[in-house]
Amino acid sequence: MVRFNENNETINEEEYNAVLVGLQLKQDITRSMEELEGLAEAAGVTVLGQMIQSLERPNTATFIGKGKVQELAELCTNMDVDTVIFDSELSGMQLRNLEDALGVRVIDRTILILDIFAKRATSKEGKLQVELAQLQYRLPRLTGFGKSLSRLGGGIGTRGPGEKKLETDRRHIESRMEDIKSELFKARRTRQVQRAGREKSKTPIVALMGYTNSGKSALMNRLLAMSDKDDKQVMERDMLFATLDTSHREISLQSGDEFILIDTVGFVSKLPHSLVEAFKSTLEEVQYADLLLHVVDSAYEDKDFQIEVTDKVIKEIGAGDKDKIMVYNKIDIADEIPLDATGCEYVCVSARTGENIDELIDVIKSKIFGDRVSASMLIPYSRGDITSYLLENARIEETKYENEGTVLTGNFDRKDYMKYQAYVREDI
Repeated sequence: MVRFNENNETINEEEYNAVLVGLQLKQDITRSMEELEGLAEAAGVTVLGQMIQSLERPNTATFIGKGKVQELAELCTNMDVDTVIFDSELSGMQLRNLEDALGVRVIDRTILILDIFAKRATSKEGKLQVELAQLQYRLPRLTGFGKSLSRLGGGIGTRGPGEKKLETDRRHIESRMEDIKSELFKARRTRQVQRAGREKSKTPIVALMGYTNSGKSALMNRLLAMSDKDDKQVMERDMLFATLDTSHREISLQSGDEFILIDTVGFVSKLPHSLVEAFKSTLEEVQYADLLLHVVDSAYEDKDFQIEVTDKVIKEIGAGDKDKIMVYNKIDIADEIPLDATGCEYVCVSARTGENIDELIDVIKSKIFGDRVSASMLIPYSRGDITSYLLENARIEETKYENEGTVLTGNFDRKDYMKYQAYVREDI
């Protein structure tokens, strides 16, 4: 999976045959193993089988028991396996010991997810965020590097670099991490300027959140199509982490209202902490959203688990108190219409067929435009301060200049409408 050249750049390879390995402690890991298989397929890996062991605690040296290690080595030989993927994160020592015992490349769930992210990131910032997460993962494991992370190519029998070389690597990695953090800080400043422009325009922001492959991009494209903006559509594919980079699109409704729709990276269980940290600078956009659309794959059997994982990440990035609509997607292929148990307002839709999208739009409008009042106000020329304030903060559709003052017609926030009610023109 992930390897590095002399410049610490990622080297990607194709066509891997893998066995998945999971350690069951107290909780059932069937769901996690199924997801691991999906992640492996998303990375271009052919899964030939899987092995699960039940233990009270992980083995410090090899994660799984010595007997299972021997059994796994025989399985790799008999099935012509070149990669073993563990469902849990491994230490550097465990990686090295397992590769020495098995004679094949060993990676863990974190490496696998980082590899997928490295392949899918397209923007400069997205690539930097992934590289930072990779280096954060790699740094504490330098002394345990085996074939999966070796600088020398990752072939069977290849050893990691010597201790002196590792110290050079450590300094190089730390220096590169500082450079990346500096570049990400600059990108964050740029986003702050862009965000200030959106805030000044008073255009509401709606953010799509949800588990990976729940249909967020498909929902964005459906709303763009209804806005006659097919040329602005984003990529959507039926696979885990099809899109990573945050997308901003303006949605225009038939009522004349507009809002900014943000599509964010999807989530997955056991999402590496380093990756959450690296993407926080992008996900902070969600903190400034006026409304969250939590998109759920209603056709997935264990959707409650996916909701729980997504809610956890939403809280981690500081958006847990945001107004939210639960959007149960894919009802066209679901066995039954889901019933929401979160207590939030919810809508069941199909982004693919367009079913109930109108209902979703109505709920969005009620959430972000519900406090607006359509009216006309006659503001005396002596109160230019009020005119300036309303032109900047209200959605003014028409401005007229009469003898008595300026007539502003449009949609006003209810608090502004009540504050300046004395200027409302009832005859218009």
